[in-house]
Amino acid sequence: MSVLEGPRGGAVAAARGDDDDPAPEYALTVSDLCKRYGELLAVDHVSFRIRRKEIVGLLGPNGAGKTTIINSILGVLIPDSGSIRIGNVDAGRRRSRALARTNFAAVYATLPGNLTVRENLRFFGMIYDIRPLSERVDSLLEQFDLQRLRDTKCGVLSSGEQTRVSLAKALLNNPYLLLLDEPTASLDPSAAQIIRQHIRELVQQGECGILWTSHNMYEVEEVCDRVLFLSHGRLLLEGDPKSLPREHGARNLEELFIHFAREPLAPRAGTQP
Repeated sequence: MSVLEGPRGGAVAAARGDDDDPAPEYALTVSDLCKRYGELLAVDHVSFRIRRKEIVGLLGPNGAGKTTIINSILGVLIPDSGSIRIGNVDAGRRRSRALARTNFAAVYATLPGNLTVRENLRFFGMIYDIRPLSERVDSLLEQFDLQRLRDTKCGVLSSGEQTRVSLAKALLNNPYLLLLDEPTASLDPSAAQIIRQHIRELVQQGECGILWTSHNMYEVEEVCDRVLFLSHGRLLLEGDPKSLPREHGARNLEELFIHFAREPLAPRAGTQP
């Protein structure tokens, strides 16, 4: 970037470079992403963006390509083509730097059960090289109401308590991008509602963007600002979860989801089948 380019085109920005922009507009930019497993094109030229302070739902039936996209963002899989940017960092060229700005939580990604809550947070804080670590851990223990559990081993916590610890872990590095894969799947309705409310408050108070996957359409409608529908690896449409069903003749988001799962929308004019 030259001194004259871009909305932040000052001499400091030019010297610093795009990768070091402290406040990029988008938490995540996925461009023309493709991933093939043998003859199966699991992700077919998918592109989307997530703004800071935005929660975007990634929806689709099993096998639609959601997990492949998430694993590509996390660097677990290498896409065949396309690009992924976390903030302004190209994940393909600067993987470690991109992942340092990302975090992840899911009910199936449990934390080591033989470590206490505080030990888990310190362990992952050291991986992310958080400094000062003790202050950050204490802050998250308070934020997620975990002080009384700080010396309790994670393996004996309830599902709701484990979810709170996982979310605390996921925020250790103040990520630009937070990936939440079915974060409330094992929780009872009351605990799930508390977690959803907490995540909404975190987004409103912070600066990160969230990519959220769920099969609970009530939850998606309550939490997400925007949804993306995938089927057979293709992004078919996106929009506001509250108005999108009516726009496509469905009574609610669940009915629209079922329509996608059973009979995907036809390609738009001008697109390749």
